[in-house]
Amino acid sequence: MAKKQAQSMRSDLLDRGVAEVVVRASLEKKLASGKKLKIKHGVDPTTADLHLGHAVIYEKLRQFQEAGHTIQFLIGGFTARFGDPTDRAERRALRSAAEVHRLAKKYVTQLGKILDIKKVEVRSNAEWYDKMSAEDFLHLLSQVSVQRMLERDMFQQRMKEGKEIGLHEITYPLLQGYDSVMLKADVTVIGRDQTFNELQARPLQEAAKQSPQDLVIMPLLVGTDGKRKMSQSYGNAILLSDTPKDMYGKLMRIPDEQIVTFFTLLSRLPLSEIEEMAQGLKSGHNPRDVKAKLAHTLVAQYHSLNDADKAATEFQNVFQKGATPDEVPEFSLKQKSTLLEILVSAKLVPSKSEGRRMLEQGAVRIDGKVEKDGAKELDAKKAPLLQVGKRRFVQIK
Repeated sequence: MAKKQAQSMRSDLLDRGVAEVVVRASLEKKLASGKKLKIKHGVDPTTADLHLGHAVIYEKLRQFQEAGHTIQFLIGGFTARFGDPTDRAERRALRSAAEVHRLAKKYVTQLGKILDIKKVEVRSNAEWYDKMSAEDFLHLLSQVSVQRMLERDMFQQRMKEGKEIGLHEITYPLLQGYDSVMLKADVTVIGRDQTFNELQARPLQEAAKQSPQDLVIMPLLVGTDGKRKMSQSYGNAILLSDTPKDMYGKLMRIPDEQIVTFFTLLSRLPLSEIEEMAQGLKSGHNPRDVKAKLAHTLVAQYHSLNDADKAATEFQNVFQKGATPDEVPEFSLKQKSTLLEILVSAKLVPSKSEGRRMLEQGAVRIDGKVEKDGAKELDAKKAPLLQVGKRRFVQIK
């Protein structure tokens, strides 16, 4: 029985949601040995918040942690100062060490929603790069060729477009690979876009007389727009720091074809249960109902069951029954303004042109009544409630 459970756990680690394993036979051997492995994942803090795209990686790390392995969460305390050039058409702006440190603290706090943070080995690559001499750095650079680094797609694209490539940018994959040497990593868990960078670790580890790390490569999660990978810069991200209500609402906006993928990559439900839902969808079950289960599952997972229940009830009341949400943001009207101006100022619409479109479509309501006159002036003393579409509300004060 114990042997079957171990085999099932290994299968879950290497198969559930995984896009590719490099090298699978090697990793299977490591797992079968019973050795406590060092599982590395590195991140450069570039924004204040983590999102569900990051959580895809961290849920896999959680599986390794629960299997008894050590998670090495590496903060790019040095590399984040100039940033990973992956998928970048332009150079990143340089950051100070202080800013990176501030963002890193927030990352670790949010990571605690998924991993047992007390058992995580949190490191920073500033530990070694801030102390590395120029001679040691040159020795490291000598282990790779410029041609190899310039194989990256985005570098090829920049050269075609006549755009500059900073010398520091082509060293980034090498530095990321060397992190694994310093950590003596057995395995790294990454998104598919980091494959090139992490492959650089294997020859460096072999040169250092270490066993080369294996790669567990996860797919990139599509954002709420259903088109591009989840990213705050694309405005399609669901943040781990989102309120339960916002997280629930955003999850209800994902494309129907992504429901099963989100369940598989993010939820902790058994694959057998997810497969039943997938078959149900193929048989004609209403995607909205399955999506509601997804939203409830993930809000409960990253917040609490009570939060999930409240978010589900409010969503049903507001978006299915037309009720007003329990909490409505307030907007202070300090001078006479037209309805159209207020819609923009209160950020109910991104522009006046969008505001006019909403007005023409009858999507704007004042105290529950449709209003199409954008030139109408509002009286703050009457504290009108503005609504645009089904989701956006503001109480005028």
